[in-house]
Amino acid sequence: MKGLKGKAAIVTGASSGIGQAIAIRLAEEGCHVAINYRGDLEGAKSTETDAQQAAKANGHEVKTLIVQADVSKEDNIQALMSKTTEAWGGFDILVNNAGIQTEEESHKVSTDAFDKVIGVNLRGAYLCAREAVQQFLKQQKQGSIINVSSVHEIIPRPLYVSYSISKGGMGNMTRTLALEYARSGIRVNAIAPGATETPINSDWVDDPKKEAEVNSHIPMGRPGTPEEMAAATAFLVSDEAAYITGQTLYIDGGLTLYADFREPWSA
Repeated sequence: MKGLKGKAAIVTGASSGIGQAIAIRLAEEGCHVAINYRGDLEGAKSTETDAQQAAKANGHEVKTLIVQADVSKEDNIQALMSKTTEAWGGFDILVNNAGIQTEEESHKVSTDAFDKVIGVNLRGAYLCAREAVQQFLKQQKQGSIINVSSVHEIIPRPLYVSYSISKGGMGNMTRTLALEYARSGIRVNAIAPGATETPINSDWVDDPKKEAEVNSHIPMGRPGTPEEMAAATAFLVSDEAAYITGQTLYIDGGLTLYADFREPWSA
């Protein structure tokens, strides 16, 4: 991808899954990468090792930085940004990937459980974006933010009301920030994965019967991979996408195409 070599990126929640794949792909493209994790240090170290190997395989020498931070806590976010800035003099890319979900009937969700999901997925993503925008403006240079949303930005998800709300809010946050800071050279976009083979989805990924059921709702008949999400992210933060801002790219095998209408059942 054009324009990525030598840039610096922060990827939140980069110790596993989509965040891990994004960090590795950006390193492969020649980006220095700050690998954020909350509790899985070993996962973050694995990301760092794979990122360095991917970079070298592609002829790049990159710097990596592992930073512990809980993105639901403002002081942790500020520390993450300051440590990265102190190490590299600034950064060019933020990937808001950290996210959690809880399953419960909506009328039974406790306030604490609701606040926890919103605190990480939406409030945390906003605070990270706010700090990144401040840094981009201070640097007086262009910057790019990617918010890792979900198809549930637009598809309701019963039993996951706080998750659905957080992703719906993330979509409007993406558009709002993109509009507000476009003239400052700051681009803000989102990717919205569909069913993806990641640890957060282990309940069906590790169960052939459940996976088959999931696949039955996907027009392409299979889940996505973290690497496919990472490829789209690399494109959106590259110079190849210099004229794209305020968009959510759905990477879902056609899940948002209303798969139940593949065969007409209503006039």
